[in-house]
Amino acid sequence: MDFTTYWQYSDMVTRTLFFLLLALSILSWVTGIIRVLQSRKLVTTVADGLSQQVQAKRSELSMVDTATRRLITEQTLLKHIGRYRFASERGLSILGTTAAIAPFIGLFGTVWGIFHALHNIGMSGQAGLGQVAGPVGEALIMTGLGIAVAIPAVVFYNLAVRINRSIMYYANDRAHDLLAQSTNVADTQHLSAQQSTAGSNSSATTIQPATGMRTETQGLESSEHYHKSASSQLS
Repeated sequence: MDFTTYWQYSDMVTRTLFFLLLALSILSWVTGIIRVLQSRKLVTTVADGLSQQVQAKRSELSMVDTATRRLITEQTLLKHIGRYRFASERGLSILGTTAAIAPFIGLFGTVWGIFHALHNIGMSGQAGLGQVAGPVGEALIMTGLGIAVAIPAVVFYNLAVRINRSIMYYANDRAHDLLAQSTNVADTQHLSAQQSTAGSNSSATTIQPATGMRTETQGLESSEHYHKSASSQLS
């Protein structure tokens, strides 16, 4: 039985359901591929993105006390982590909806196709096995088509969710490091201010660059660690 024979037995409802499943299939494939590629890109860039956002706030943080500096840094990190989470979940509703409803659409098409085939057989008055098997068997194609649409959507959905968990892990891990670094910088600046007030300008000048170098070194090491971890997760 070829597609032409199947199309002859179908009516308007069956054809509408067929094109609906075809549209859902194309939409889920396009959305799934784009979502996975964008999520894989976010895994490697989320840590550097958070670092850049905190770095952009450094000029504002230099004029406030330690508690305010930590609060501003924390709020900045939470805001951008929320944005990364929102960006990583785009398209998941399409994949989840397709995976949930496609089998039922196919099942409804099968039930309707069987009803339509049996009705035509009853109208013709020919109820032999040869007359029943063909239309009923071809109506079952809709169930297979619904499952074929749902399976790729489920695979893309689960793959994207797994990658998004890695994104949130690296984002939260990097956020804790940045908070710790902001606290260290605040303590260093407070210590330098006390030493400057006491008249130890030379000592303050020696301690501050050294601590700053340690902070920058830790930041570079953390970035390299996130890049290596992200690459190992995606490989």
